[in-house]
Amino acid sequence: MNTFDVYLVNLDPTWGAEMNKVRPAVIISPSPMNKNLKTVIIAPLTHTMKGYPSRAAAHFNNQVGDVVLDQIRAVDKSRLKKKIGAIDASTALKIKKILRTMFA
Repeated sequence: MNTFDVYLVNLDPTWGAEMNKVRPAVIISPSPMNKNLKTVIIAPLTHTMKGYPSRAAAHFNNQVGDVVLDQIRAVDKSRLKKKIGAIDASTALKIKKILRTMFA
């Protein structure tokens, strides 16, 4: 499980405005951390493009959408159902830039 891999992740159960259901999500936690912990930090993907500054536009598996960085969360690795690919380098750079801005 490496940084910027994309997995199908079961986000249920959720509360309130949290993103739900099984959906693709990008692992954003560092790969060395992923090897040693039972959790990973993920950001869900959505087809809905809102243009929010906390979201990175992405092209993944011939589809467009957003990486929803305002919904990052730590999940147990058992929620990761299947690896379906990885984010491209340009989207990875956008993600890093937004995270630096969010947590500066």
